[in-house]
Amino acid sequence: MSEFLQFDQSHWIGALGSILILLLLWFAYRRRRRLGRTLAGVFDEIGYERIDGLVIPDADEGEILIDHLLLTSQGLLIVDVKNVAGSVFGSDRMQDWTVIAADRRYTFSNPQPALYDRIAAVRQIVQQVPVAGRILFLDGADFTKGAPGLVCGLSDLLDQFGERDKAAAQVKIEAFKPHWDLIRKAALNAQVSQLVNRRRS
Repeated sequence: MSEFLQFDQSHWIGALGSILILLLLWFAYRRRRRLGRTLAGVFDEIGYERIDGLVIPDADEGEILIDHLLLTSQGLLIVDVKNVAGSVFGSDRMQDWTVIAADRRYTFSNPQPALYDRIAAVRQIVQQVPVAGRILFLDGADFTKGAPGLVCGLSDLLDQFGERDKAAAQVKIEAFKPHWDLIRKAALNAQVSQLVNRRRS
């Protein structure tokens, strides 16, 4: 009887050890996969076309700069990238957000109002196509008290705008293409206007 109990206990210890090893391997795989996600890789995954450094007219007859504009299966997506390391404290209504890093503390203006202006400028051109915007904080940022509405990380961006059904996505993309061409045309006109103004001055 004691031999049976001894065998039974060693069997359970071995099984628990195996489960523990499998869990550790799974966590290591997830961590490696998460760290392996790059900005370019996520953009390639969710965007079927992309324009970087886009300049288009804004509502005040001026011009507005957009860091990244992506054509996704859900419409157009504006992405402002923030490379911030440390704990970030900010909310939708706060005028300034604070970063507490290992070696310093600093503030920067709430980036959401500027993003709303960019969304409005793109909507003014494409009108009928959905236009979304996200402020993308890379892996060094940690919103310890929760992230504001338009803020996301790489994984969030992939979850929100990734498309598993590539065939269905392609149909949507084709419908959005004429509006994407309007953006390209507006950007070209803005570039021509800049060149003309430089020659005059």
